[in-house]
Amino acid sequence: MRVGIVTDSTAYLPADWATHHGVVVVPLSVLIDMDSYVEGEDRAAGELGRALARAGGATTSRPSPQQFLTRFEALAAEGAQEIVSVHLSAALSGTYEAAVLAAEAASVPVRVVDSASMGAGLGYAVREAAECVRRMGADATAAAAAEAAAGVARETTVLFCVASLEFLRRGGRIGAAAALLGSALAVKPLLALRDGRIEPVEKQRTMGRAVARLVDLAAERVTARPGSRVTVHHVGGPDRAAQIATALRDRCGELIAGDVDMVELGLVAAAHLGPGSVGVVVAPPAVA
Repeated sequence: MRVGIVTDSTAYLPADWATHHGVVVVPLSVLIDMDSYVEGEDRAAGELGRALARAGGATTSRPSPQQFLTRFEALAAEGAQEIVSVHLSAALSGTYEAAVLAAEAASVPVRVVDSASMGAGLGYAVREAAECVRRMGADATAAAAAEAAAGVARETTVLFCVASLEFLRRGGRIGAAAALLGSALAVKPLLALRDGRIEPVEKQRTMGRAVARLVDLAAERVTARPGSRVTVHHVGGPDRAAQIATALRDRCGELIAGDVDMVELGLVAAAHLGPGSVGVVVAPPAVA
């Protein structure tokens, strides 16, 4: 392709889709004790679960600029004249910064996009970039693909609830005082990504109520944008995710494009959100 496409593993794209569309995925890693596990390549479910049970047991690591530069140069060697690189929110990770540093040293122009999102929120932005390149063919540009990705990211809603705020506190994504208060009151918060940052939406007393509100808010978003695309995420909770997906199909199935996807989050998101977390991502309709 004239325009190469790069993203990172927190998009949680199906491997066969990425391969088919020529999307290069640069993995993040999780450090557990003295061992490093590469997201999307290594399986560390048991180790991660044990690490999450103790403070400081698991930390995440961004790709290095050199890892990005290696991928950029490989795409250039294959014929890419420009590259668009779409990534996890810069407010949550240094991944975007690493890609920017690599772009400065690349032999071809690279447009780096901060999706201000994560999970399927990032994934839908990458899909839009790939579709833009396919649709434009020989006239495709990295600028057009970057704008397509950023446009979808801006219009995508990411909602989630966690069983405990402790994991977000450990990763520095929320303050210690908020985590302590949430634990003391047994609050199950409903959270959202806003401008790339994790912010509270509502507080519920039980996980059941938080999940019900998660469905309500996602359904409201779909109703406002018929043809929306929907993904349900979970960390080790497929049954709860399936209940959410079923509830959304029952509430607004005819308004959803295709089916409700269910995607388990990988090592990096699991390390930050903790076991039992669930989320819903609502993206705008695909460009015709």
